[in-house]
Order: sequence, then C-alpha cells, then structure tokens
Amino acid sequence: MQPITSHVTTFIREPTWVSPVQGLEQHIYSAKERRDFEQKPGVLTEYRKNIERGLNGQFGIFLKNTRPNLDTREYFIEQMKEKLHNQYLEERLIPQWAVGCRRLTPGVGYLESLGKENVTVVYGEINSVTEKGCLCDNGTEYPVDVLICATGFDTTFKPRFPLIGPDGNNLQDEWREEAQSYLGVAAAGFPNYLIFLGPNSPIGNGPVLSAIEAQADHMIKLIDRYQTHNIRTFAPTREAVSDFIAHKDSFMTRSVWADPCRSWYKNRPDGPITALWPGSTLHYIECLMELRLEDWDIKYSGNRFAWLGNGYSQTELDETADWGYYIRDRDDDPPASRAGKRKVLSKSGTVKPTVGVNFTGKVEEKKVDERANL
Repeated sequence: MQPITSHVTTFIREPTWVSPVQGLEQHIYSAKERRDFEQKPGVLTEYRKNIERGLNGQFGIFLKNTRPNLDTREYFIEQMKEKLHNQYLEERLIPQWAVGCRRLTPGVGYLESLGKENVTVVYGEINSVTEKGCLCDNGTEYPVDVLICATGFDTTFKPRFPLIGPDGNNLQDEWREEAQSYLGVAAAGFPNYLIFLGPNSPIGNGPVLSAIEAQADHMIKLIDRYQTHNIRTFAPTREAVSDFIAHKDSFMTRSVWADPCRSWYKNRPDGPITALWPGSTLHYIECLMELRLEDWDIKYSGNRFAWLGNGYSQTELDETADWGYYIRDRDDDPPASRAGKRKVLSKSGTVKPTVGVNFTGKVEEKKVDERANL
C-alpha cells in the first residue's frame, strides 16, 4: 500500500517477529520454470517435495532453547534493527517473547516501509471507529479514507451453529472456554461427528495440506469400519480426550507457544494452546496412520458380529478373484510393525540427508541434531 498511496497510517497494538525468511521470499517463476513444470515429468513433483522437506525440517525453532530457535531469534533481531533504523520502533516492535510464539510473519518490505515519509506509525489500541477514522487509546483521532482490517477475526473453534449431542450438550458451550478435541478430528460426546483442522491440529507446525489429507484418510478408515462392522455410532471417549489434552499441555510447556504472547493459538497469553499439535506435521501424519479403536466409544446396531453375514467371503462371491491369493512364492505383505510401515511409506534410505528451512540466514556447515535431547 505504501508505494501507491499518498499517506498510510498503520496501527500496531503489540510487537511481533517480522523478517524476510530465507527461501520463502516472493518468487516470480520464469517462462523456463513454468515450461519445465508442465513438460518435464517429475520436475514439478521434485520442486514441491523440496519445499515440503524444508518446511518439515523447521520444527526445531518452535522448541525452547534449541540451537535453531536461539540462532533464529538472534538473526531476526539483527534483521529487524537493520530495517527499522529507529530506536522507538525497535523498542516497541521487537518482542521479548520467543520467536514462533505467534505465527511467523514474513513481511518482505514491511519494516522498511514504516520509516517512509508518507507513513505514520501509531502504537497502541484502537478504542473505536468513528465517522472520520480511528480513535486510539492515546486520545487522538486519526482520519482515514479507507480502513483495512488485518485482525479481529473469530479464531475460536466453537461451531458457528448449535451442535447438540445425544445428552443435550451443545458443543458451542463445551468449547466456549477451551476447545478440547480428539487428535483434531472429533469431539467426545458427539457421535459420528468428524471435523477438519479441529483444535490442536498442526496448522502452524509445518505444511498444512498434508495434515488435512491425513485427517481425510483417518476419517475414511473410520467411516469404512462404520459401514462394514454394523456400527451405529462412534465417538471418542472423554477419557481418551482428557489423556490427549494432558499430554498436549505437558508438551507445550517446552514449546515457544507457551510464552506470554497474545496469539490466536490460545485464548489468552497465559492460556492453554488450542490451535497447534504437540509435535511436527510429520509426527501428526504418522499419529493418524492407524485407528486407535480403544479410544472410541462404539455402539452397534444389534449384534456386533452380525457383519459376518452368511459365512461366505466377499472373495468367494467374486468369480474374477484369485481364491488362492494367499499362496505366494514370496512374502509381499506390508510390514506388520509401525516402524516398518513408516520406513516403507517415507522411502527411508532413498534420499540424501535432509536439511530444513534455515531461518537464520547462515550457511550450515554441519547439521546440529538436538532431537535426542527433547
């Protein structure tokens, strides 16, 4: 906005970490890049993979006192001071809390614009919007022609409509103070109710679309079991949700998200983190790989074994199927163990050691692995 308007008044109510981030700057794709994406098999896929690999390697910065977090903080302070060149703004815009407590804000050109002649920076709260503009807590009314809002959205997880469970409970009321879900996909006491990106999903931990796909796969597995096992209702038990929340709260004390910042990750600066997963996105994907039926309260339509039917296998009813499929000259079953399945799924051993996004601006000579200390 600053380059194309006669004057900009920006209202900033609290500090936040703002810096261009290595590898995430705005990029305009060349004609050759677009042509290669379209015409050369695998080029676009590999490009996307490299972005995801980098983002999946950033989780360390969200853990307190790890080398990635400390280095990133040092770099952000250096970069913000270099771009602001204004002690008044430095004291008010550079936070005391850890990098990542609020959502990271890569703002290319933003900090530099605050020092331009046609920009007025107002630090504080807007008390009210008047006929002329904004009346702030410093008693001054700032006239504006156009007011652009970048905050004030409802980021709670309360449903936008009444959602009544079989006991008469309204999920709007249950989640009014603190939203507590089962792994971000379901709510105790509300059977057959599944949600995408519910409370404590990994929306700020790394890539999000892959997490949504993992949720969809998990839901499909639940629905398939519902359809094929004579199930009437399924809902996570309150005990399972309570245990998950207890683990989540314990984990979060070691994360930067627990610092006293005002963030939409939580309903107050010292409140429980309701918007983020207690781990990385890859950690979440692997968590949802298999159903934990012991966590669910399942009610059946009659006998729970009625799905066994008339004794015939569906294979026998398919004349085109191999009725001796279990006779093989090699074992081609997927691994039975969780670790074995993960190695197959992640193609372990097929790529060079991966380095995540570097938020410090430094060239890593040696990757420091602090995961064993977590």
